Amino acid sequence: MARWQSLAALAAAAAATAILSGLLYRRKCARLTARVRELENSLADAAEKAAAERRGRVRAQQSLRKALSEQGETQDKEKPSKAAASYPMVPIGTVQSCFSTRNGTPRQPLVVPLARATVVLDPARVPAAALEGLASYSHCWILYVFHLNTDLDKMWKDPARSKLKAKVRVPRLKGVKMGVLATRSPHRPNPIGVSVTKVEAVDGHAVLLSGVDLVDGTPVLDIKPYLPYSDSVKGAAIPNWLEVEDALAVESIHFSERFISSLSDCWVHVQKQTLYASADEFQDLIKEVLSWDIRSLSQRIRPHQVTLEHETDNYASKCDKDYRKKEDCEATDSCSVVAYHLHLEGIDVSYKIDENSNVVVDNAALLHSAANQNRCCYLTWRDKLSTL
Repeated sequence: MARWQSLAALAAAAAATAILSGLLYRRKCARLTARVRELENSLADAAEKAAAERRGRVRAQQSLRKALSEQGETQDKEKPSKAAASYPMVPIGTVQSCFSTRNGTPRQPLVVPLARATVVLDPARVPAAALEGLASYSHCWILYVFHLNTDLDKMWKDPARSKLKAKVRVPRLKGVKMGVLATRSPHRPNPIGVSVTKVEAVDGHAVLLSGVDLVDGTPVLDIKPYLPYSDSVKGAAIPNWLEVEDALAVESIHFSERFISSLSDCWVHVQKQTLYASADEFQDLIKEVLSWDIRSLSQRIRPHQVTLEHETDNYASKCDKDYRKKEDCEATDSCSVVAYHLHLEGIDVSYKIDENSNVVVDNAALLHSAANQNRCCYLTWRDKLSTL
C-alpha cells in the first residue's frame, strides 16, 4: 500500500513538473513572439524612414536639377552656345604606356598585341580593393580622355570659340570625310575614348594591360570588365570600306645592322624602366607597330614635304624636338625617302618606308626624356607574369 502511495506521489510530482514546464515554455514562446513582433515593427519603421529619406533625396535632386536647368536656360538666353548643365569627372588613374607620343600609337586596340601599358590608380580616389576580381577577367574596357587634343582648352574654357567639325578625314578612305560620330576619331564633341585591352596582371593600385592603343599620360575615367555574352555582337554589320583587309598593312620590315647595334646600346639605359623583358622582345614590338603604315594621310601623299617637326608629336618636349632636328631627314627633290621617327619606351626609333611600303628600321637613339624612375617596369610584374 505504501508503495502505491509513493508511486502516486511521484506521478503527481511528474505531472506537476510537466505542467509547470509547459507553462514556462508557453510564456517563453509568448515573450519571443512579442520580441519578434517588436523587431519586425522596428525594422518596418526603419525601412519606412529610409524610404522617406530616399524620397527626400530624390525630391532634392530633382529640385536641384530643375534649378540648374532654369539657370542654364537663363544663361542660354545670354550665351546660347553654353551648355545647360555639366557632369564634371575626375580621372581615377593615369596610363604609363610604351607609346611616348601619339605618333605610332595604334589607331585601334588589340591590333598590336605586344603594346603594353600600366594603369596606375590614384590611391586618394580609388582603394586597391576596387580592383579585386579584375584579374579573373581576360579583358577589360578602359574609358579615358583624349588629353592631347589641341582644342581642349577652347572646348572646356570657351565653348563659343570651339566649333565641332561634323566630318573628319578617315585614313582607310585616303582622306574621304565621314561623320565624326561614325568614326573612332579622337576629335569628338566630348573627347572620351574607350578601348578593350587584355588584362595581364593586377597588383595593388596597378593593372598591367596589353594590346593597348593608349599614349603615355592618358587620364583614365573608368575600368569595366569585358563580358563576351553582352559585349560581343554576332553578325554585327560594318560599312564596306571597313571590310577591306590589310588596307594599311606594309609589304615588309627589315632591321638594319646599325639599328640592332644602336638598340643594344640604348637597352643598357632603359632596361630597368621598360615593360619588356629583353631587347629582342622590344624589337618584336617595333615590328608589330610598323606592320601597319602609321603615317598620316598627308605624310603618305607628300612624303618629300614632311619635316621631322611636323611628323612628330606636338606634345613632345622641347629637348626631344631639338634632338630630332639634329637627325638627318633625307627629304630632297631628288629623293622621296624620308626618315620617320617612332618613340617607344624612351627610345627614338628611326625608319624609312619606300613607295612600295617596304620598311627599313635604321637606327635607335636614347631620348633625353627617357630618365624616368617613377614607372612600373617589367621587373615590377615579372613575378606576377611568371605565374600566368
